[in-house]
Amino acid sequence: MLLLLLKALHIIGFTAWFAGLFYLVRMFVYHTEAYDKQQPEQDILRKQLHLMETKVYKIICTPAMILTYICGTMMIIDYGMDWFKVNGWLHVKLTLIILLTGYHHYCKVLIKRLAVAKTGFSSFQFRLFNELPSLFLIAIVLLAVFKNKLNFLYAIIGILIAGLLMFLIARIYKNKRDSNPK
Repeated sequence: MLLLLLKALHIIGFTAWFAGLFYLVRMFVYHTEAYDKQQPEQDILRKQLHLMETKVYKIICTPAMILTYICGTMMIIDYGMDWFKVNGWLHVKLTLIILLTGYHHYCKVLIKRLAVAKTGFSSFQFRLFNELPSLFLIAIVLLAVFKNKLNFLYAIIGILIAGLLMFLIARIYKNKRDSNPK
């Protein structure tokens, strides 16, 4: 019963973590675009977006990440080290989670940078940056569902294709926005 509770809380945690990251980086897009607005609108938007980014990071993303880590670690402990050693899929998943954690912490750096100046990223680049968690999500879910049965070559090719499609859709959207400015 404890294992089922841990799994449920783990799913809730990573769902909230991903939702927070998706929303946070979307706000980076708007924050970057706010720098192009006239005063006083620019200052009002930047101040509000900074407040929202900070709250989403501190109140949603970080607690959800911690819940994900705690429950995931407790499940690994419950399954045992022998189980851990023979499940290569979990080692790949944990590597992806460490990389996602790096992404999470880099978002904190971007919050601080956006509060004082443009970051050097365009809104389009932030739109692409916002798609990285999608690729992490696809890979992590595939690993968790298929476990050792997952064909890594097909999975990598599928994720690369998904990434390419996301890029192409973002590029089409950018071209449409650029050709129809408001």
